Amino acid sequence: MLLHKLVDREKIEAIFKEFTGEIFQFPPLRSAVARNLRKRTVHSLQLLEMKERHVLFRADVESGVYIRTLCRDIGDALLVGANMVELRRTRSGPIDESYLSTLQKLKDAFTLYKEGDDKLLSQMIIDPEQVTKDYPKIVIKESAIDAMAHGATVFRKGILEDMAEGNTVRIMSPKGELLGMGIRDGVNVKPTVVLIDRNVYPKGWKSA
Repeated sequence: MLLHKLVDREKIEAIFKEFTGEIFQFPPLRSAVARNLRKRTVHSLQLLEMKERHVLFRADVESGVYIRTLCRDIGDALLVGANMVELRRTRSGPIDESYLSTLQKLKDAFTLYKEGDDKLLSQMIIDPEQVTKDYPKIVIKESAIDAMAHGATVFRKGILEDMAEGNTVRIMSPKGELLGMGIRDGVNVKPTVVLIDRNVYPKGWKSA
């Protein structure tokens, strides 16, 4: 973050505390969503380094927080103005930088794969269950799985176990298989990502 005027470190740290917790933001002018006021959560802001007007900080935030807007708002609160210079994403959900690979390593892995050796490529592919483990889950009946595999909404009567809080959920089988991801539609769940192939489970629904 580049401050437009010099500010004491103590003032910046004090403002960081004010911006920790629930905040309100308008998305930037150039964004993929409507510019409506949004409420989001900033879990923590940590000042790492300062060099004159340049401020390096770490932000742990809820999905949907615009860091560029956050920098601007912090500058306004300091009465000097500020803008984002560089952004580095170090974690998204449970996935951090330890999972990253270079493009060269990916190219090498794919070359080996074409030659019949898939060991390196397999090591680079992240298990979907690892990626989604922090999401709440629902368990659906086996009779509802094939319909879901075809993209159908899972209705309440097809849900065996619901321990989920929130809109985005993991959809699991009674055997503990990750079937996909979905969003709530009232008491029903609409699949957004389907990982199970069609016709793996018996068809428990009738065609029109």
